[in-house]
Amino acid sequence: MAFEFSPRTDAGARLFRAAEQIIPVLREHAAQADKTGQISTESFAALKASGIPAAFVPESLGGFGLTSIHDWLVGIATLARGDGSVAIAINMHLGVTRGMAEAWRNASPGSDAAERLSVPLKAVAAGKMLICATATERGTDNLHPFTTATKTDDGWCINGYKMFVTMSPVATHLAMNLRMQDEEGDHLATTLLPIGTPGVVPQDDWDSLGMRGSGSQSIAFEKVTVSKSAVRKLGPWGKWSIATLINRTLGNLVLVGAFFGIAAHARELALAAIAQQKKVGKPVVESPGVQQSAGELEIEFAKCRCVLQQTGSDVDDWLESALENPPSLESAHGLMQGYQAAKWTVNHGAIDIVSKAMDLAGGGGFMSANPLTRLYRDVRAGPFMQPQAATDIRMYVGQVALGQYPED
Repeated sequence: MAFEFSPRTDAGARLFRAAEQIIPVLREHAAQADKTGQISTESFAALKASGIPAAFVPESLGGFGLTSIHDWLVGIATLARGDGSVAIAINMHLGVTRGMAEAWRNASPGSDAAERLSVPLKAVAAGKMLICATATERGTDNLHPFTTATKTDDGWCINGYKMFVTMSPVATHLAMNLRMQDEEGDHLATTLLPIGTPGVVPQDDWDSLGMRGSGSQSIAFEKVTVSKSAVRKLGPWGKWSIATLINRTLGNLVLVGAFFGIAAHARELALAAIAQQKKVGKPVVESPGVQQSAGELEIEFAKCRCVLQQTGSDVDDWLESALENPPSLESAHGLMQGYQAAKWTVNHGAIDIVSKAMDLAGGGGFMSANPLTRLYRDVRAGPFMQPQAATDIRMYVGQVALGQYPED
C-alpha cells in the first residue's frame, strides 16, 4: 500500500505538493545536518522557496489559505519523509501563523485590528518573517512556566530561560509562553518578539541524540523589555483553561505527524533494501520470517495512519462546531484527550516501525552511512514532547474518560 495520507482541501493539496517536491532536497542535506548538529541552510532555503512557511496565510494576503488541521498533519508528515528535523522546526512557525490567520479572519474586514494583523501575515508571505516557538523549561511543564513577564511603567520586563527553542538559529522572531505577573496575580500568557531583541541570548548548546538538524538550542532572557501590547493573556497560570487546552492541542498534535513521516521513510528504506537482498542465492522476500516481519510493520503503519487521519478529521469537526457552540472546559479536555491518545499510539507505533525496518534491513541498517540510523534516533524524540510526557499520558486519558478533569 502506498503512503496514502492525503489532503482533503485545495489548500492542503497545495501544501502536500510543495512538501513532496522538496523531499529530495531535504534528504540530500539531512545527513550533513545530523553530523554537524546544525540546521541545513540549503534545506531551509528550499523550504522558503516552496512557500510552505505561508501555508496558513490567507490567499488574499499571499499564502496558501490553509485552515484544516488534518491537512496540516499531512503536510508535516510529508516533510518528515524528507527530514524530521526540518518538519518539527517549521511546524513551530506554522502553529504561530495559524493563530495569526485565525485572528485576522475573526476581525472585522477593514478594521484597525484586521489591518494590524495583516502586517505580520504579509511579512510571512514575503519570506521576511520566520517564527520559532518554545514552551519548554527545565523542572516544570507547559502550565507552569518560570520565565516571567513583570509589569513595568512602559510595558513588560521578561526574565527566564527556555530549552528546545527549535529553529531559532534561522528564525527572525520568537514566540513563547510565560508567567505574566500584574496587579491581578499570575497568568499564563504568550509573547512574540524579534529574536534580535536586546536581552535575548541564544546559548548555542544544541547537542542531542536525534533531531540534530532542528536547531533546538536554549535561549536566556535577561531583562528583555517589550511593549504593553506584546504580552497576551491566555488563562490562569498553573491551571488548564479552554484557550490553553485548544492552543496546546492544535500546536502539538501536528508534531505527531512528523514521527509518522519518519516511520514512513524507514518503511520505504526497509522495503527497498529487502527487495534487492538475497540469502544463499534466494531472494530474502521469500523467507517466511521476513514476510512476517514485513506484515507486522505494515499493520503497525496502517494503524498509525488511520489514527492520525481520524484524529485530524475529528479536530477539524470540533473546531467547526465550536464556531457556533462555544466549547466547555470538559469539551476542550475531550479535544486534548483525543490528541493524547493519538500521540501515545503513533509515537510508540513509529518507534516500533523504525525498529522493525532496521530488523528487515539487517546489519547494513546499523551502519552510520545508512539513513535508518538517523531515523532510529530521530523517532525516539516523540514520547517526551509535551504535553503530555510519556509517563503522564495514560493517566490523563483515563481521568478524562472517567470525568475526573484535571485542573493542572
